[in-house]
Amino acid sequence: MPSEALADVESPPNPRRQRTGLVPLLVVGTGIAALLAAGLTSATGNDRVGLIVVRVLTESAAVVTIGSLLLAAFLVPPQASGMLAADGYAALRTAGWSSLLWTLGAVLAVPFTAADAFGQPVAGLFNPAELLQVVGLIEQARAWVITAVIVALIALGTTLVLSWGWTAVLFFLALFALVPVAVTGHSSGGGSHDMATNSLLFHLVAAAVWVGGLIALLAHGRRRGSDLALATTRFSAIALVCWIVMAVSGVINALVRLPLRDLFTTDYGLLVTAKTAALLLLGGIGYLQRVRGVRGVVETGSGRALLRLAGVEVLLMFATLGLAAGLSRTPPPTDGRALPSTVELRIGYDLAGAPTAFRLFFDWRFDLIFGTAAVALAALYLLGVRRLRKRGDSWPVGRTVAWVLGCFTVLFATSSGVGRYAPAMFSVHMEAHMLLSMLAPILLVLGGPVTLALRALPTAGKDGPPGPREWLLAFVQSPVAKVLTNPFVALFLFVGSFYGLYFSGLFDSALPLHWAHLAMNAHFILVGYVFYWPVIGIDPAPNRLPPLGRLGLLFASIPFHAFFGIVLMSSQTVIGELYYRSMGLPWVTSQLDDQRLGGGIAWAAGEVPLLVVMVALLVQWARSDNRDARRLDRRADGDGDADLAAYNAMLKKMSGGKVGTTEAADKTD
Repeated sequence: MPSEALADVESPPNPRRQRTGLVPLLVVGTGIAALLAAGLTSATGNDRVGLIVVRVLTESAAVVTIGSLLLAAFLVPPQASGMLAADGYAALRTAGWSSLLWTLGAVLAVPFTAADAFGQPVAGLFNPAELLQVVGLIEQARAWVITAVIVALIALGTTLVLSWGWTAVLFFLALFALVPVAVTGHSSGGGSHDMATNSLLFHLVAAAVWVGGLIALLAHGRRRGSDLALATTRFSAIALVCWIVMAVSGVINALVRLPLRDLFTTDYGLLVTAKTAALLLLGGIGYLQRVRGVRGVVETGSGRALLRLAGVEVLLMFATLGLAAGLSRTPPPTDGRALPSTVELRIGYDLAGAPTAFRLFFDWRFDLIFGTAAVALAALYLLGVRRLRKRGDSWPVGRTVAWVLGCFTVLFATSSGVGRYAPAMFSVHMEAHMLLSMLAPILLVLGGPVTLALRALPTAGKDGPPGPREWLLAFVQSPVAKVLTNPFVALFLFVGSFYGLYFSGLFDSALPLHWAHLAMNAHFILVGYVFYWPVIGIDPAPNRLPPLGRLGLLFASIPFHAFFGIVLMSSQTVIGELYYRSMGLPWVTSQLDDQRLGGGIAWAAGEVPLLVVMVALLVQWARSDNRDARRLDRRADGDGDADLAAYNAMLKKMSGGKVGTTEAADKTD
């Protein structure tokens, strides 16, 4: 719905609570989802039906938790003090109860998943010792355990926090809780599992935000909460983005797993077709709501009217959840498809041959996570620059060039031949590591994205509800940002991660897992950005360092990097030896030599970033001196050079009036 249609509409007062049948609607929707999931997968036996019911209940609780936290953090404004208002607090309490149900479902899913994998009754796995042993063998059961721990922390957090900032932290933690189970399903195995897993992550996050956000909005209308117009407008924009992301990621995931010829001839294909039709119908219903019905709902302030308007959409969403649960329990068809090679099973795709310079630069495979992020961040930055230029403000070209080059570096390190060969060879992995942690962050911080965003985004105004600009400013000034940009913390994270990752056995454990590669890449970028932000960043850092402090922090990191490379080059132990040997790459004749090459890359790669940082520091210092000189000149012009006159008067008094030579010299200067 267009925002201008709601701009002049005020939310009604908050009278007594209305009962609009939201809880029965959720119960009916969950029942539909469970019946669809059980029926479409032809589940037989109490245990298998129980697993499906548990999954549907757990996913329903998950979307309610995420949607309630979304409403509390971003759809309704907090108090001026930053504490949650009444509407946000009510949504937070809802998230607390639903997260408890989510935790319970995750715990119950562990024995049901283990029983399903081993073909045993659940009752036989309730022995704690036996269950722990079985869980250690089943990856998805371990994922449910991790999910239960994360969601339990969320449930605890909802009882402790009252501020907007910590509510936002709980929201992003709830989104992260979707990851463990998502990366251990059908999409995590077989060929092209990198594309399948990445697209599934996009799909699940978008679906949870969309479904959960609509349910939270209905609950907000049921309570006749304030700022209903604002919440509806913001969710309208979010829902549109989620629908687009779900449609695109769903198509990619289906194409990876299913040839077009099997779309209407296999159970898996029919489920994909039904889910696609449901998504298209959901998009159409949502569009009609935003165009035709929402204004009347907001004007009347009737939660009952809002429920009637969106009830069909909610039921259809739950039906889609049922289809998704059924899809997760149905393996994709394998008839007529060639068995994937060992390399493809390990990393999701085959390699054409040895990593020549041509292949490293031009043998691309687009990374859906980091490639999409790089393109989106570059586009958003350019849109911000365009907005400034349209209103007559200037923005340095050098900053734009630096940001675009930084985004391209992330794209190149993850989607080019470097990104393609990085999971299979230690030396190429180290190239990607250096690009993501040493070069890309330098270019990104030189782009000054926070400063650009604060200038381009509209302000909320004195009495207006906080928006994206205020959210960004709150994050920059948050205690978390202050701790991360503390010089000692930033140095420890930046340098310590080299040693902690590669010499603790963590890297060996992470190598076979696609999600761990995603986590490593994200870690490299973030810790590099946190380190270089206070050193050469254009944006004002929470912890500002003097010029000598910046230089000292930079030089403090150099010996650690050099020593890390030397240790790798001189080590006689191969890191990740079992994994790399299992790849069976014919052009890697010695894993130790490949590791030593990676150590040489790590040792030499620090020179170029050091040069870039030094040049940036010198330019910044020169510009700072010029600004100070211009400021002093303007001050002298305004007060008639009062400082110089006072200085000459002091000298005259000290010398008893004989200052002719000194005064003349001062005037000459």
